[in-house]
Amino acid sequence: MASPDIIIRNGTVIDGTGAAGVRADVAVTGDRISAVGDLGAMGGAEEIDAQGQVVAPGFIDVHTHDDRYLFTHPEMAPKASQGVTTVVVGNCGFSLAPWRNAGETQFPMSLWRDREDLMFETAGAYLEGLERTPAALNAAMLVGHSSLRYGAMDDVHRPATDSEIGAMQDSLRGCIDEGAIGMSSGLFYPPAQAAKTEEVAAVAEVMAAKDGIYTAHIRDEAEHVMDALEEVAQIGRDAGVQVVISHHKASGLSNFGKTKQTLPLIEKFQEQQRLTLDMYPYHASSTMILPHLVHRSRKIIITWSQPRPDVRGRDLAELAAEMELDLEAAAKALAPGGAIYFQMDEEDVQRVLSYPGAMIGSDGIPDDQHPHPRLWGTFPRVLGHYARDLGLMPLEAAVHRMSGLPAAQFGFKDRGELRDGAFADLVIFNPKTISDSATFDAPTEPAIGIDRVFVNGQTVWNQGRASGERPGRPIRLGDTSRGGYM
Repeated sequence: MASPDIIIRNGTVIDGTGAAGVRADVAVTGDRISAVGDLGAMGGAEEIDAQGQVVAPGFIDVHTHDDRYLFTHPEMAPKASQGVTTVVVGNCGFSLAPWRNAGETQFPMSLWRDREDLMFETAGAYLEGLERTPAALNAAMLVGHSSLRYGAMDDVHRPATDSEIGAMQDSLRGCIDEGAIGMSSGLFYPPAQAAKTEEVAAVAEVMAAKDGIYTAHIRDEAEHVMDALEEVAQIGRDAGVQVVISHHKASGLSNFGKTKQTLPLIEKFQEQQRLTLDMYPYHASSTMILPHLVHRSRKIIITWSQPRPDVRGRDLAELAAEMELDLEAAAKALAPGGAIYFQMDEEDVQRVLSYPGAMIGSDGIPDDQHPHPRLWGTFPRVLGHYARDLGLMPLEAAVHRMSGLPAAQFGFKDRGELRDGAFADLVIFNPKTISDSATFDAPTEPAIGIDRVFVNGQTVWNQGRASGERPGRPIRLGDTSRGGYM
């Protein structure tokens, strides 16, 4: 056997399967893990001492809005700094491709018009763009249902006709053939609120033959969350596709504790179909400024405002008082924009996080001027605060939720596990010190305790800094040579 490029020695290997950690060395040759075990007789071109540290598979962020950020900030510092090595983009119904002129004047497409080179006509063009100008991390692409509606309809604020549904099916079929791994929807958002259940199922059905995945920001996460869960499960059954419920939660002050009802319902669905969920470890959500949300939140922080760029990071209640307006009127005056809504119960967050099948997704919005701290803190927060400090789960289980579990659910071949022959997506972290540093007041502080991060065998984060290397690859549906969906 030729000498490996890297040997990581003396660390505790947590392999992403949920198995107990073991003391072992890890060898990397090229873009693959070439050996795991006692490698004392072997020498490497580079030797790393991981004494006292954990060596684990790189984390997979299953719910991101990094579609553009991969191109505009290819070092991907918010994610690499957390140990993330793969991101899934195109969530909540919105994706950069396929880009159609019909949506250019509507949110969020209206915010994405500044660079023509990032208006990708097809999924294939988007994925090829990631190959031409690679980022630091791997990326898999979902096609947004709302993006499909923009391309097929002259008015998205009504149900689609049969011919428009046919156009969306043709577009999605082409995207899947070109390597997109599935479709997302955001029936909560205005561009898709008029879409009927039957429309979404009919569009998603074209993915079934290739086992594309369907991820869903459900229609209502508040008073009607149970009905919305019934709807998304029905879509999955009718379309014959696997479902991932995005960022599962119970929203609104009057719905605290409702996850005691939602999780048993999800378990019931799992007896009938392939269905799972992801979540982020915070009791505040973040999305566009939506005035109807203000009365169900304890507190609201503005993340950006087009009419008032100066107010980012400020409390809506204080701004409303200054503007001599009530909360809803102030929100309308500050829109379009983004906000953080403190509208969840911490006990619900912990209940969902403790659910064995829950994957971890940051749902961070990287272009917000004052983002939610989940953009920079999600994965270390689970490992440090919730697993180590609160003891909600063993460290091995937490790592599994971030690596082996999502790799299996999304079908990322040879990723998510630390074993001989797998891609060398790795993170070295200190289990005693790992912690999120990002806060609601200072949301872009990098986590502590992440020592080094490798993507496809190359270092992308080292001792608190991005390396400048950009070894990331697009992960295509069925592209086994790159570890795609199987």
